[in-house]
Amino acid sequence: MTFTAPEENTLGAIVGNARRRVSSTARRVGRASAHRGTLGTAFLGLGAAIVVCLRTVYGLSWFAALWPSYPRPEFAVASWLVLIAIIVLAIVASRAIGDRLPDWMFAVFLAGVAASTVLDLVAIWELHDIGRNATAGLAAGMALLLLVTLRGRAELVVATSTLGVGLAIAMFLDALPDDPIDAAWIAPQVTGVALAVLPTIIGVVVVETFRRLVQVELDRVLVQSTVQAPRFAVGMLASEELARLDLAAEELLESVANRKVVLPLIPKNASIAAQLATELRLHLIEGRRETWLYHAITESEMLGRSVTLVDKSALAGLLDPNQRDGLLSTAWLLVSENLKPSQNRTLTIQLGPVTPGGEVPDRKILVPIVITTTGVARNRVDSGVWDALSRVGRYSDSTQDGSLRVDIQCLVDNPADQ
Repeated sequence: MTFTAPEENTLGAIVGNARRRVSSTARRVGRASAHRGTLGTAFLGLGAAIVVCLRTVYGLSWFAALWPSYPRPEFAVASWLVLIAIIVLAIVASRAIGDRLPDWMFAVFLAGVAASTVLDLVAIWELHDIGRNATAGLAAGMALLLLVTLRGRAELVVATSTLGVGLAIAMFLDALPDDPIDAAWIAPQVTGVALAVLPTIIGVVVVETFRRLVQVELDRVLVQSTVQAPRFAVGMLASEELARLDLAAEELLESVANRKVVLPLIPKNASIAAQLATELRLHLIEGRRETWLYHAITESEMLGRSVTLVDKSALAGLLDPNQRDGLLSTAWLLVSENLKPSQNRTLTIQLGPVTPGGEVPDRKILVPIVITTTGVARNRVDSGVWDALSRVGRYSDSTQDGSLRVDIQCLVDNPADQ
């Protein structure tokens, strides 16, 4: 290790250097996590491209069949040329650019969709039946499906809704001067608008659900690692802080050994060293009070906002891995539908207190666990919850204030015999 400036011989520079390294690593991990958040959406984008291409072939076949009836076929040809151009542009851009379409290219794509739709409407306007005769105009709406993995949900919903409203207004304006509006006319118009709008809306819902599912499962995989943790341990966030402190201490000792920091330490360096030692002691003390379940809940984005833990005696650390997995799975399954802001499922897990008495096998103690919920109806509980509860211990369920309550008698090894 080499210091290039005199001030870097101080312990403060050493700690600062360690912090910069850890911060740089955290940023790299954050960028990687953000990229992994779109895990698999490239395959969804490929599927969308195939569907749009099939819809384009279908529209072209109808265009060929209706060619003799077009009052202004040159506009219809121009409409299809524009549509094919923007479809090719979107497919090439998705392969070359990555998982985000630039704003200017998105604006060009929307302009192409609008131009293709307007040209198609001009070509068939004199027929006074857009729903039955539009080809490129309806396919242009479905072309927005190509962007479901490249742009935000709100942008696509607004663009698709605007296109749908525009088509509906054009259909009524085109029909009013000539033919009366009746059920026979309405049906093909509604079908036409639906063909232009619904595929993209459904695609947005599918992609957003997939992304949310991936994020939840990644969160659960990270939290699941706590099942095999010791009774008392530091969590993932504290581990990063300990890594920073360990690096600072290592650099300090190396600098002392290489005589880059002179002993005895000057007051400024001694103060920084004392602060470093205090932080290490605090983390070690915390590691003797926080159980695996505490870290599983607090470090999970999903469980952290829905689950409250009451475990004053740190009894969760006594559970064996199978019991831990059952309790954690129960919590996940009970709040797994709490993904939308409109849903308000909460869960409280209380362990203890341990009371003497009862028929308990030798070298065992009975830990009472009470799970109370809000917003969880007894008849809406996932069937997997009961299997997970059976791995924790004997349980009984009831209803409290219209929501599920579970009382569990959990047998664990007596820590006094270990």
